[in-house]
Amino acid sequence: QVQLVESGGGLVQPGGSLRLSCVVSGTIFSIYTMGWYRQVPGKQRELVASITGGGNIRNYADSVKGRFTISRDNAKNTVYLQMNSLNSEDTAVYYCNFMGTTRDYWGQGTQVTVSS
Repeated sequence: QVQLVESGGGLVQPGGSLRLSCVVSGTIFSIYTMGWYRQVPGKQRELVASITGGGNIRNYADSVKGRFTISRDNAKNTVYLQMNSLNSEDTAVYYCNFMGTTRDYWGQGTQVTVSS
């Protein structure tokens, strides 16, 4: 059974940092491109960052370029999202994701709230 479990969210002040983690089990993690998405109520889920299986290609949404860094450790079946210089517009539920051979897989999400 494939599982994705995110952690690391929380409340942080503007300008602060958080690191999200997503541990994947039940599949061959290293072959999949992994993505971090976020969603706020009333809006569509948006792709924040993605990283290929080998980690050599990373893409970012314009809104997070230069502030967020996606990385992965294939030995630990884990993908990370380092988030720096956070602002209120980064407040959202963050989800990790990969597209399997027959369907998309999602974690349960972790809440990130940026507020003073």
